Amino acid sequence: MSDLDLPRLIRESLDQKQYQAEHWQGSFQQYLDLVHANPLLVRNAHQRLYDMVLSHGVDEVEIDKEKVPVYRFFADPIEGGRDGVFGLERSLHNLMAMFKAAAHGFGPERRVLLLHGPVGSSKSTIVRLLKKGLEAYSHSDTGALYTFSWQIDGELIPSPMNEEPLLLLPLEVRQKVLATLQKKVRTTYKLRQDFDLSPVSRFYLELLLKRHEGDYNKVLEHVVVRRLLISEKDRVGIGTFMPKDEKNQDSTELTGDINYRKIAELGTDSDPRAFNFDGEFCVANRGIIEFIEVLKLDVAFLYDLLTASQEHKIKPKKFAQTDIDEVIIGHTNEPEYNRLQSNELMEAFRDRTIKIDIPYNLRLTNEIKIYEKDFGRKQVPGKHIAPHTLEIAAMWAILTRLEEPKKQNLSLLQKLKLYNGKSLPGYTRDNIRELRDEAQREGMEGISPRYIQDKISNVLVRDLPCINAFMIMNELEEGLSHHSLISDPETKKRFKDLLIVVREEYEEIIKNEVQRAISADEEAIARLCGNYIDNVKAYTQNEKVKNPYTGRDEEPDERLMRSIEEKINIPDARKDDFRREIMNYIGALAVEGRTFNYKTNERLHRALELKLFEDQKDSIKLTSLVSTVVDKDTQEKIEVVKGRLMRDFGYDEISATDVLNYVASIFARGDTKGE
Repeated sequence: MSDLDLPRLIRESLDQKQYQAEHWQGSFQQYLDLVHANPLLVRNAHQRLYDMVLSHGVDEVEIDKEKVPVYRFFADPIEGGRDGVFGLERSLHNLMAMFKAAAHGFGPERRVLLLHGPVGSSKSTIVRLLKKGLEAYSHSDTGALYTFSWQIDGELIPSPMNEEPLLLLPLEVRQKVLATLQKKVRTTYKLRQDFDLSPVSRFYLELLLKRHEGDYNKVLEHVVVRRLLISEKDRVGIGTFMPKDEKNQDSTELTGDINYRKIAELGTDSDPRAFNFDGEFCVANRGIIEFIEVLKLDVAFLYDLLTASQEHKIKPKKFAQTDIDEVIIGHTNEPEYNRLQSNELMEAFRDRTIKIDIPYNLRLTNEIKIYEKDFGRKQVPGKHIAPHTLEIAAMWAILTRLEEPKKQNLSLLQKLKLYNGKSLPGYTRDNIRELRDEAQREGMEGISPRYIQDKISNVLVRDLPCINAFMIMNELEEGLSHHSLISDPETKKRFKDLLIVVREEYEEIIKNEVQRAISADEEAIARLCGNYIDNVKAYTQNEKVKNPYTGRDEEPDERLMRSIEEKINIPDARKDDFRREIMNYIGALAVEGRTFNYKTNERLHRALELKLFEDQKDSIKLTSLVSTVVDKDTQEKIEVVKGRLMRDFGYDEISATDVLNYVASIFARGDTKGE
């Protein structure tokens, strides 16, 4: 017998009450009671989508002195961040502004929303998020929506396009019901259901009105209202259309087709019951339809799309125009869009689209998050990714997307750091905004995250316990030779030159970390700091310093003070200013009742670390690492440094050894140059 208690497992995984709520059925009157209690049940597709995004909450960040809302929904709370997008705050704000205007009926609801950007910039991910969000929202109480079936002669006939039950009411009655409901809601938009019934529902309505001699109440007794759950897999409320070969495109894929078996039964092809309303527009009614690579559509298809967006109507074969209620969103890349711009025949389409640019991310911290999402510790068990490996890959990706700054004294790497929130002398947030404004196309070209992800994957599949930044950089460079989207030799050369920039930056980072690990003796730094402060105090107050060994009063130790100040590039002409600045800082802390600690002054802390490193590196004999013989005393000191690298910076045994060996070789080269 198995230990599995299957009935218990099923009971625990399925919520029966929720299932019953999601599969509710009732009469038209019962539905009106539900609507009276919650008028938002009758929102149209644009209103529901807008509310769905807002239901997850909104935060606010400041970017270049401008407050920009951050919609939590786009971090993918539904699947724990799996499809989360980073660094697109402005683009997503523009998209949400369109959704808001559409919800209010200000015009964008009659346009095709076109996400435009380079390959791999998250266009399809954003649409996938919206579709997934609508599915989840339809399962919640706040996002519930309903449709109906006809009960005629013992047969239950569902509405083929999952229409809103209120559409069954005569227009005049419906408007009065909506006006009553509007008084009960606090939304800034107006509840609207200005659509007509589908041909099938209109057919059954007329049939029943004849049967009951115009008694509308008796007709409504044939209506069974049911909860509607949006589902892409079940083709309910979500449609997706991908253009195929231009010669084989068929409009019936969008609007549905005649059911020839039913013609034999009904005797005519103009009977709505002989038509399958199963095209993507019909399927997507009440929800969202996605057009993948929308500009590859045949011109005839584009006219269908224009009518669908502008008039909210589609034209099935043999039938009058049929109303639809759905969000129409497409996405395309730049070459396709440029072709649209140059085609005069497409002027009508350009006029009825709202283009929203989705560029590559330009902020380093956000780019790192993209790769951590796929290659974090949970995603890559058993492999150690050395510190800064993903950061260096992200740094190179962003450098390829940036335009050279027009200011001669600013490097591309400095520009990257400014965009990432780092402050540089002489640059304010206004200057950063100017940098962005003068480079309008930034982010629309360059290396895509997809390329970086592929190359990281290539390195990860190797039989190595640890991967580092050098392995990734080599893989990125090798991949450029046969990159399918980069054919221009000049562009390839520029991207390879940027790898050199990134390699140099990485060397600086690991040198810095090794220096910090060597000089991480807090007691020694504190002693050095105390000695420096005593001398600075005496110097600024024209006093002498008592020598702790001889007990004699001596002049302040100028050589000691300058050896520390030079580490952070304080020129001799500015030394007095810097020393007074330090003493004023200590005095201000004393007034507040706080004690001075070197860790609270970043510049002084760094200067002390570098001075201590210089004093200790010879005793550790770091350069001896590049030789084959290391004495026991040195080896013990190296093990201490390695332990600090692992404890403070996240290295493992292998990567800490690699970094120490590499930095040792840098110093060895430096020693050679100095001889």
